[in-house]
Amino acid sequence: MQRFYVDVIQGRGSYYDLGRLAGDKLKQSPLFAVHQKRRKKSLRSYDINFQQVKRYFYTYAPVMWEEFEGLAESLGWSLYDVIHEYSGFQADDVNSGCSAMMSGGVFARNYDFHPRTYEGRLLLWQPDHGYASVGISGRMVGRIDGMNEKGLVIGFHFVNRRRAEDGFTCSVIARIVLDSCATTEEAIALLSSIPHRHSFNYSLYDASLQSAVVEASPRGIHVYKETTACANHFVSGELSGENRYHTIESKERLHALKGYSQTPRSAEKAYELFNDPAYGIFKKKYGSWAGTLHTTVYEPESLHVLIGIGEQARPLPVDFGRWVSGERLPVTRLFGRIHSKESFVHM
Repeated sequence: MQRFYVDVIQGRGSYYDLGRLAGDKLKQSPLFAVHQKRRKKSLRSYDINFQQVKRYFYTYAPVMWEEFEGLAESLGWSLYDVIHEYSGFQADDVNSGCSAMMSGGVFARNYDFHPRTYEGRLLLWQPDHGYASVGISGRMVGRIDGMNEKGLVIGFHFVNRRRAEDGFTCSVIARIVLDSCATTEEAIALLSSIPHRHSFNYSLYDASLQSAVVEASPRGIHVYKETTACANHFVSGELSGENRYHTIESKERLHALKGYSQTPRSAEKAYELFNDPAYGIFKKKYGSWAGTLHTTVYEPESLHVLIGIGEQARPLPVDFGRWVSGERLPVTRLFGRIHSKESFVHM
């Protein structure tokens, strides 16, 4: 068993202030050297039209531009370099798994990926313009999953990155949704209008317990409402051509998740279901980029969260409503273990 950790980072203030804080924390982490090395590959891999990206952000998330400015100031990078590396526009995300279940007032999710891609940052963020949110970071400013102060929860699920087009990547899209949408319906509207770089499912749940899955690709959108589970393939006939060739495992997992969702569970029982390998949702294929790194359970009505990293981990309970009201979470780091020798670059 390998031990690893996730840093808990808490910030309140302007988007510029939060960008400065994110940069300051990054520079204190081994992750910064990894990102500096990655810059050379990023510059070779893709180009951006800086003014086009700026127009997109000013359309969908104008205040986030201030966060990039704060990040650039902290890192000592040009604004172009920060936008190229962290804006989630034109970058390629690597394949990842992920399971979610939305039923009975509980949104449970596993994030399945490779350890060396993991940033290891749990962020509690309260911008002065936009909704506060709690979630695990992806690509620095993005979110792998999360819940905002209105009780809206979002997670994403890789489907395909074939035939990519101009648009944002999944983690930045999730962040924009959390910052600006209060309900599942508002999130559906935004996900239906924003340009998508790759094909992903987005699972949604809100404080009124309205669930949905948005199948999103650069070539179309399909929405399933009142659904209780999500995996890594498109179900709709009109978008089925976007799926990867092998979807058997994803279909089997979705069938199992829907079966589990028929039995009401507390947040604690849902967490156990997702975090204990005995139930078949937790995955250990880390070398194949498909091992579970964290389990999150969100309760949108109460704004309570359970967060655990690794296998059969004791979850951290977070009363996010109290945090939004001004309380500070007295935790700076979470610890967990996985059955893998793959390295975590953030450590």
